[in-house]
Amino acid sequence: MATRAGGELFEDLLPVMADKLGGEGLIRELCNGFQLLMDKERGVITTESLRRNAAVLGLQDLSDGEIAGMVSEGDVDGDGALNQMEFCVLMFRLSPELMSDSRAWLEDAIEEEFRDDDAAGF
Repeated sequence: MATRAGGELFEDLLPVMADKLGGEGLIRELCNGFQLLMDKERGVITTESLRRNAAVLGLQDLSDGEIAGMVSEGDVDGDGALNQMEFCVLMFRLSPELMSDSRAWLEDAIEEEFRDDDAAGF
């Protein structure tokens, strides 16, 4: 699915990544992405670190306001930066298809957990 961000059209590739990598692999890749974008000294993604690394994502043409808006949208605790959890949650929220798929993954994981418990005699 293609979505619009900052006036540009972006292809939502998270569902494709999830299909190829599985749930754990996708989370691992999101964590790798976080490491790439974060401010190494602070351990969070700031507007400055996102600006410095925007070219890696093909976002070098975004304005400072658009970059600040991206950080602000995911900043749940209000500290002006994204920690790893906030970043991962934001990536899921920005992917409508992945959000709908994640419910199915959760249900599958719960069913598998119950099957494992039943097999173990719990």
